[in-house]
Amino acid sequence: MTGAPVDVLQHVPLFADLDENELKRVASVFKERRFSEGETVIQQGSGAAAFFVIDSGEATVFVDGHEQRVLKSGDYFGEMALIDAGTRTATVTASSELVCSGVTFWDFRPLVE
Repeated sequence: MTGAPVDVLQHVPLFADLDENELKRVASVFKERRFSEGETVIQQGSGAAAFFVIDSGEATVFVDGHEQRVLKSGDYFGEMALIDAGTRTATVTASSELVCSGVTFWDFRPLVE
């Protein structure tokens, strides 16, 4: 799969005001990323650089080492990285084979400008 599903992006608050054509443009810059079970996708405290939508599999969110929730297909995380390149507020770890559509701040920025 190339690109993120438009129907998922329209539910992300960051993209709520975009029309369908704008959503399609945003979706087109997403790239598939695969993570093995147990692999860290993002690390709490590290620099924020990417936003992900889960295509398949599950991921677990930890804050300060404590499990917060499990993310599944259609869920998303890291959207603040697209507007604020600050530090990550949680760790996300693949709890199964995980396939995501992801976009980096650097790929997303030209669309905004």
